[in-house]
Amino acid sequence: MAPLRTALLQGPAGVPADIEQSLGVLDGAAGRAAGQGARLLVTSELFLTGYALGERLAARAEAAGGAAERRVAEIAARHRIGIVYGMPERDGRAVFNTARFAGPDGEPTVAYRKAHLFGPYERGAFTPGAEPVVQAELDGVRIGLLICYDVEFPEAVRAHALAGTELLAVPTALMRPYEFVARTLVPARAYENGLHIAYANRCGPEGDQHFAGLSCLVGPDGVVRARAGHGAELLVADADPAVRAAARAETPYLTDRRPELYRSLHRDRSSD
Repeated sequence: MAPLRTALLQGPAGVPADIEQSLGVLDGAAGRAAGQGARLLVTSELFLTGYALGERLAARAEAAGGAAERRVAEIAARHRIGIVYGMPERDGRAVFNTARFAGPDGEPTVAYRKAHLFGPYERGAFTPGAEPVVQAELDGVRIGLLICYDVEFPEAVRAHALAGTELLAVPTALMRPYEFVARTLVPARAYENGLHIAYANRCGPEGDQHFAGLSCLVGPDGVVRARAGHGAELLVADADPAVRAAARAETPYLTDRRPELYRSLHRDRSSD
């Protein structure tokens, strides 16, 4: 199977809460990525609206099948590239922090709702998702979705590895001073689970937050194939299935697991 050329768009979406401008940025990035042979473009957490919206966030949320989702599908089809992007999703009275995948044929396929909400702001703004593994397929590669803080939980990434995810796309809004997550923890997650991770972060100031950048594509051998700095950037690198097979053969964590020993760990011992 041929490598899946993958692009990561690092940067704010433009003016926070300006969806129209964000769609323009996305259209340009999709064209540049496709021009370099990329078949997948991964953008940051809440890319279309901005992250630090405060009380404006709920007003920007759209239900599934809304206008923004249709526009992204049009961009994906025009450039023949799969796109992973984030925006707030409304479902009844609940608002979710959602990442969606639009296929290169323009068909929206799957949506993932962030399960692990970070800090008082997210817990006050969003309802946590309840589906741990959401996957799509592109060019024969099984792509999984998580969002930012989710990847910091080993159980979340291991669930994807056990479900057959080959490339884990992680739209992110990692803030300073947590750069060690991008530099150390994400490569460790890729290595211990034998999968590629496309970790696409925001960068620069937004509201009272300052985002760390450092987006990366990491191989299943723990080697960083591409790494951004602290400014806006479009990364392009290959996710090679052959590397995944070799890494899992060399470091067979998944096959050497002993699940029968771990069952007791599922009980919450915090009150013991």
